Amino acid sequence: MSLSQALTTAASGLKVTQAGMALVAANVANSQTPGYVRKTMLVSSVAASQNGNSVRVEAVQRELDTYLQKQLRTESAGGAYADLRSTFYDRLQQIYGDPNSDSALSAVYNSFTSSLQSLVTSPDSAAARSQVVSNAQVLAQTLNGMTTDIQSLRADAENGIASAVATANDAMKKIADLNQQLAGHDITNASDAALADQRDQAIDQLAQLMDIKVVQDGQGNLNVFTNSGVQLVGTTASQLAFDAHGTVTANTQWSADPTQSTLGTLTLTAPNGGSVDLIANKSIRSGTIAAYIDMRDNVLVQAQRQLDSLAATMAQAMSSTNVAGTAIPGGFQVDTTGLLNGNQINLTYTDASNVQHNVSIVRVDDPSALPLSNSATADPNDQVIGLDFSGGLASVVAQLNANPALAGLTFSASGSSLQAVDDGGVTTTMNALSATKTETSFQNGDAALPMFMDGNLPYTGAISSAGSELAGFAGRISVNSQLIADPAKLVLFDPSTQSGDPTRPNFIYDQLTSTSFAFSPSTGMGSTVTPYSGSLSDFLKQVLSQQGQAAANATSLAKGQDMVVNALQQRVNDASGVNVDQEMANLITLQTAYGANARVMSAVKDMLDTLMKM
Repeated sequence: MSLSQALTTAASGLKVTQAGMALVAANVANSQTPGYVRKTMLVSSVAASQNGNSVRVEAVQRELDTYLQKQLRTESAGGAYADLRSTFYDRLQQIYGDPNSDSALSAVYNSFTSSLQSLVTSPDSAAARSQVVSNAQVLAQTLNGMTTDIQSLRADAENGIASAVATANDAMKKIADLNQQLAGHDITNASDAALADQRDQAIDQLAQLMDIKVVQDGQGNLNVFTNSGVQLVGTTASQLAFDAHGTVTANTQWSADPTQSTLGTLTLTAPNGGSVDLIANKSIRSGTIAAYIDMRDNVLVQAQRQLDSLAATMAQAMSSTNVAGTAIPGGFQVDTTGLLNGNQINLTYTDASNVQHNVSIVRVDDPSALPLSNSATADPNDQVIGLDFSGGLASVVAQLNANPALAGLTFSASGSSLQAVDDGGVTTTMNALSATKTETSFQNGDAALPMFMDGNLPYTGAISSAGSELAGFAGRISVNSQLIADPAKLVLFDPSTQSGDPTRPNFIYDQLTSTSFAFSPSTGMGSTVTPYSGSLSDFLKQVLSQQGQAAANATSLAKGQDMVVNALQQRVNDASGVNVDQEMANLITLQTAYGANARVMSAVKDMLDTLMKM
């Protein structure tokens, strides 16, 4: 090897050592920088001649375990989903109140029933009557406030989706921009490695918002998809859009039908112009956005439905009366006087196969709401028939006779009574006919009373094109103003009723504490085949127990998921993070190598000087 070759080789060694020291400096300086991946050099030998070799830096490497990175992103989406749900469940529990607090829903309800129990024993006590009315008002106001708070949570979820979408769009654009900068060549220098770090950080941010998978193509681009297969980013980014609604109420609901939806939906527009509704397609299954959607459209909607069902059943338990039908040749007749919008006629018949059928004929004053589904009532075994009563009883009779589901039965009108007769048992046999009405007056000779109202109107569960009266009723329930003005109506159900008569107080108390009611499966209780049945007190206990258990499960899931994420993050940090002690050891090695190369150059210089002096 000539002296010039030795000099060149030593110089290349110095150059490589200097590059290594620059990387060590960068690693140490960024040891606390989030998302920074430790860099190392890939060094190779270069043939200088037959007698010697030089050295050079082939590439700067990122010390990254891509398998761990993939696992971390998956679990990060799950962790973000679990954490947000846990937070919302905690806030929901605060709405129900601390069981030990006098303002909790359970305590308010118990105070109401306790005051009724006192009224049963002292119906002539003016103080006992006033206390019942006062506690009823507190209960109604509590349900009103809880409805407002639950809808406020839904509004927070709506706004949260909008904010998350804006963040996701920024991240996707950044990924696409970095893809373009890094496309077509390998990462061989520190500058490109830094860009790759930034791209990974943007993908990690997106993984917090939704469940994603990342695929690298032959050009070095990282293509990002949802786990359902919808592409989010390639060389260009798709665009997410969310049409947030400013006001959220119990009546505002998301629907896959854009003409029916009254809440924002999440749309992805691809670079080619195609669009897809990510909520309707269930494309996002984890991450912050999925948690917001689940709380807004499922968990909180069900919580509201439970309150509405409690309020509605409570109102109807007080005001509903059953009018039994009377037998006529071949069937029955029932008086329809006073049948309000939402009230129903109950018909039972047996077909030729000896199968009994229950039919609920519901009065509907808005024809555009027809036909009704069988889920319009809580009974899973009945057939629901909605009828337009606007044309009078004669029109109702014509509609019933034209209904193919009631073939074998003949309907007619006699004054204000509806008559139904069978065909003598050939295909059908009438079993029973009755009507369920809503009592609107206090002195009616009946213990039933319109204690709770929907604003200033009696609650009947009416259905219109705008939806069911049930939706949001807990936010509108109020105590009848006539009862507030005269609490004696709690006892006096007839002009001749004695002030100490316990008939009506006993009726109210029994309806609230012991009478069994069926509740719709939409409350999350029971199933469509076997709906939950029980007293109002039992239903309330079941609701609070279910919600408490759901909150506990959400907290437990969040804690478990956080442990998984933290463990994976630690493993990623161990594999890709900077260990300052290790870098210091590398620095000493580089310092030694630098000194050795410098000594070679010094020796070559001395030898050249000697040669020149000869």
